[in-house]
Amino acid sequence: MTSTSAAPAPTRRLDHAAPLDLHFRAQVVAAAKGEVALDASAFYPQGGGQNGDCGWLRAGEQSWKVTGTRLDKASGAVWHAVEGELPPVGTQLDGEVDAYSRLRQMARHTGEHLLAQAFARVNPAFEVAAVGMRGPDCTLDLRGDPSEADAQAAEALLREVMVAGPLRLDTQLVPHTELRAYPLRRATPLTGDVRLVMFRDAAGDLFDVSACAGTHLPLGNLAAPVTVLGLERIKAGLTRVTFRAGPEAAEYLGGVYRDTRALAQSFSTGPAGLAERVEALRSERDRLAAEAQALRTALAGALVDAAPAETAGSVTLRLLSLPEEGLLAPVLGSVPAGEVRAAVAGERCGVGSGVPELDAGAVLRAALVVTGGRGGGRAALAQGQTAAPQGFLAEVRRAVAEDSAGTGSVG
Repeated sequence: MTSTSAAPAPTRRLDHAAPLDLHFRAQVVAAAKGEVALDASAFYPQGGGQNGDCGWLRAGEQSWKVTGTRLDKASGAVWHAVEGELPPVGTQLDGEVDAYSRLRQMARHTGEHLLAQAFARVNPAFEVAAVGMRGPDCTLDLRGDPSEADAQAAEALLREVMVAGPLRLDTQLVPHTELRAYPLRRATPLTGDVRLVMFRDAAGDLFDVSACAGTHLPLGNLAAPVTVLGLERIKAGLTRVTFRAGPEAAEYLGGVYRDTRALAQSFSTGPAGLAERVEALRSERDRLAAEAQALRTALAGALVDAAPAETAGSVTLRLLSLPEEGLLAPVLGSVPAGEVRAAVAGERCGVGSGVPELDAGAVLRAALVVTGGRGGGRAALAQGQTAAPQGFLAEVRRAVAEDSAGTGSVG
């Protein structure tokens, strides 16, 4: 391996000149620390929210896998991270960009431009603060607080534009002093010659203009479908829009449809009838839940009535062992004046008090100190958990009796 320390000359950016030409010839001009710089490259270097390209470099029978690329902004050189022993400086190479990865990244970036413009046309307040296109789920961080309805409007607007005709890609290098002549969607701080990425509609009018160094599809329509997956408020003033574009969106939607169809078939209907069936099931669930609660309340009342009433001074005490946890709340939740109830269901336990002088939380804690466990609550109702439920009931009986006799520590 040959290593160089001097800064290499700028790499000729073939990804800008011909983004669909994924094969090229180049020469190694620098090699160091697992990377090589070439005099020309079709590999896009990571930046602007877009991943760097991967692929292969070959020289005769030798080949190197390119696992990532980056741009040295100071020198303008594109560095290629490669596996194995580095090719020496001066080596003539054939390069190949991974088409599968590149085309998906082009679709993501194209979709980002077009969707951002669609949002801006729905409401100019929806300005882009940041973008992310590192994976299939891409993001736009927007100002202006867009809603789900706004996202649907942006999707619909973009579909209409795509159906109307081709959205053709046009890239130009423009001096920064002339940028005011172009309707930039986002202002840019760049100086010197600025690369503008423009999509023109079927009439030749500009649909979107952005300063961008990324790779894009020659026809914006090839990024279809552009599908918003969700909105999330991430911090004050910013809403994150998650979307997919191109083949990754189509694959996602296809999977969602297959799952929806299978689910609908399990309910003996089709995808179009699934929402109606789900709503019917939801209504049935709510009805059954109300019936179950009514039955639970009636059963709780019957269990209370069947429980022996003990007398401790002026206090009536009922101790209950319940068959299920769901009965604790109705048994303990509406205790009449002058009565205290304690109940257990498995390891769950609770105390309900209709005696102002007897705090249910204090009684619960006093019993748990002896039997072990944890819990708490209000003066009228407290719940917890203990590994000794019968011991808990016995301790509640003792605490209430002692308090009624004036010797207890609860109240």
